Amino acid sequence: MDAKDILGLQKTSFPSAQEKKSRPPKEPQRKPDGVSREVYALTGGVGMAPLMPTIEASHLKRRPAVEKEKVGEQLFGLQLPVAWQWLPFTSSARTDNLQLYHWVRVVNNVPPTGDYDFAKYNTKVDVLKYTDEEYEKYLTEPTWSREETDQLFELCQRFDLRFIVIADRFPTARSVEDLKSRYYSVTRALLIARARSFDEVAGNPLVKETFNAAHETERKRALSALFSQTKQQERKDAEVLAEAKRIMESRAANKLKVYLRTHALDQMVQAVTASAGIRMIKRVDQTLQDLGVNLKPKVPTKAVCAEHLELRNEILTLLNIQKQLQNKEAEVLANRESSFTEAPTTPKRSNRDIDRPFVPDMAGFGGERAVKRDHKRKATGRFDAPPSPTQGKRPRKMKASD
Repeated sequence: MDAKDILGLQKTSFPSAQEKKSRPPKEPQRKPDGVSREVYALTGGVGMAPLMPTIEASHLKRRPAVEKEKVGEQLFGLQLPVAWQWLPFTSSARTDNLQLYHWVRVVNNVPPTGDYDFAKYNTKVDVLKYTDEEYEKYLTEPTWSREETDQLFELCQRFDLRFIVIADRFPTARSVEDLKSRYYSVTRALLIARARSFDEVAGNPLVKETFNAAHETERKRALSALFSQTKQQERKDAEVLAEAKRIMESRAANKLKVYLRTHALDQMVQAVTASAGIRMIKRVDQTLQDLGVNLKPKVPTKAVCAEHLELRNEILTLLNIQKQLQNKEAEVLANRESSFTEAPTTPKRSNRDIDRPFVPDMAGFGGERAVKRDHKRKATGRFDAPPSPTQGKRPRKMKASD
């Protein structure tokens, strides 16, 4: 009897300490040899960390999981049996139906079907054939005979354009570049001759890219010189290339790519128009607006900004020339008018002499003419006002004594 029986409480089904399943005691891990106690305590007692990722040996013994495959109406989650068998095979690359044998991986006792895996690498080159008429019309070459051309095309068909082998089998002494040049020139001429228009074969690589025998010879010579270099020459070349790379990087870093939309362009404009006044700068801006040019470039690259500044210089020069021309014209006009006034024999003709009616000179009491008043010199550009007529004068005011 316990306290629960006295209180009338229901007993729970908790297992007692003795009923709990005892766990096997953990074996204490030994400190590895050669490791101090302090270092081993820092690792937490789990040993040293591995230098590279490792896989436990227990994982290597496990078999890889195989996905469930449906065979008929049943599902099998077991690993299918795999075996290697010595089986015959044929290749579509051969025309003699030769039967050979090789080891094949067989799964679930089902041998693989299909063509030989390496038959896809058996590629053939379609070498063009020419007729006697085509050869006489398009393919004649002074340095090549008809027999040599026929032998060349026969070897190209036999060895699939492997020109190193073809040069070794060719009966006459011809270089690889000569053989390539002859083959590609004949093929290109045949393609162009058989096409209805040049545009039909313009995209063909043999027509688009012509073989350059001189360039091929130079390329081989350069490769031969490169392979025959010593270690010292290679180091010198590496130093030259490194210096050239450094120079190019410094130029790229210092190169002005795009002028930012800041006060930099304004400073350049002010430097150009420093000698001009504020009114002249405003006239330049107004001229730019009349021409439909923005005061600041929308794409301020180096070339655009240079052209913009050049245009401002030309407009400023044009306005200065126009101003000088106006000054010269005003000076010429002033000199012309002063010459008329200073001449004694040629009286100055003013605007009042144009529409003024003729009035005869009045004789004096002694029979002499009244002396005409001397003309007074007046400022340039001012007109002489006509004198008021006699009948238009106001009468003199009468005094009281009169």
